Amino acid sequence: MKKLKYALVHEWLTPLATGGSELVVQEILKYVNADVYALIDFESANPESYLFQRQIGTTFLQGFPAARSGVQKYLPFLPVAIEQLDLRAYDIILSSSHAVAKGILTSPQQLHVCYCHTPMRYAWDLTFDYLRNSKAGRGILGVMTRYLLHRLRQWDVISANRVDYFIANSQHTARRIWRCYRRRAEVIYPPVNIDRFALLEQKQDFYVTVCRLVSYKNVSAIVQAFNQLGRNLIVIGTGPELEMLRQIAKPNVQLLGHQPASAVEKYMAEAKAFVYAACEDFGIALVEAQACGTPVIAYAAGGALETVLDIRQHPERGTGLFFPSQTAAGLVEAVKEFEQLQGKFSPEMGRLRASGFAPEVFEQRYLGFVEQCYQEFQSRDFTKSES
Repeated sequence: MKKLKYALVHEWLTPLATGGSELVVQEILKYVNADVYALIDFESANPESYLFQRQIGTTFLQGFPAARSGVQKYLPFLPVAIEQLDLRAYDIILSSSHAVAKGILTSPQQLHVCYCHTPMRYAWDLTFDYLRNSKAGRGILGVMTRYLLHRLRQWDVISANRVDYFIANSQHTARRIWRCYRRRAEVIYPPVNIDRFALLEQKQDFYVTVCRLVSYKNVSAIVQAFNQLGRNLIVIGTGPELEMLRQIAKPNVQLLGHQPASAVEKYMAEAKAFVYAACEDFGIALVEAQACGTPVIAYAAGGALETVLDIRQHPERGTGLFFPSQTAAGLVEAVKEFEQLQGKFSPEMGRLRASGFAPEVFEQRYLGFVEQCYQEFQSRDFTKSES
């Protein structure tokens, strides 16, 4: 029997790209022997990376100035670049896509399974935020940017038709895939390394949030809420909003910037609660907090609704508390209610909830689905119309 050849395609591989999508790539490569491709790669030269000294195929963007610090600045070239990857030698293409990776060109004999972390945010959900907050959204440049995003959306829909099967990282993302592409997706939650986090029952007198400090994460609302509350808050993460947040934060709010993994694990485990005010497609940090037995106070939207159990609806199994308004005032009320219910949370229930997102669960579901897709793809009669 022929041994199948796999290719794994991701957007970009750099030391700065360490989010949930990169964790999925790392996990897939543990049990799939695949050649790796990306728009750019600066990880294979990084001695601390799991990709160190690995042969990785890249595009012409690899040589562009300052590509390492953010290839997104070359947005108009991304669709063209991804289409230049020649993957004709492979039987199965696995893409890990949050922008353009799903747009690779394949032949009718090749199976393409896309793990979609999100439809391209700046082309869809965050278009108006991007235009409002960027110089590229104003004046004649703004007109050109709007046209570029319009064409990018057209390409995004066209390229979705190159995918044979979609996987979504949450029900929330599956709904967005349907809205943008009118394609159904299998939901397989991403792997969360819960063993990295210790269950701790004794909590300290502070709250914590961990994320990139960008506008859609809405950390400013968290800081404003804790300015009003006077409760101790620790903010871990870096990004373009860091200096602005430092200017508005009162003494009870500490902004620590980037921290090593050991510090993140310590603060996560010791915190009274983990606070989150963004609408995330999944939200790995919320699961990591629960793995520590730390309750979550989260905005009631997106993937949080699938990973956190509100103690008001689940008195015996609750792992957190939702607030309906994505504002400082809404969070203030939620923190006050949390403190009234604080004694009802069980750290063990948080750990139990997090165990449902462990890497072995992802491995079983992902490999099983790819195998199912391949069998179906091989046996399907494409001359007949779908019923």
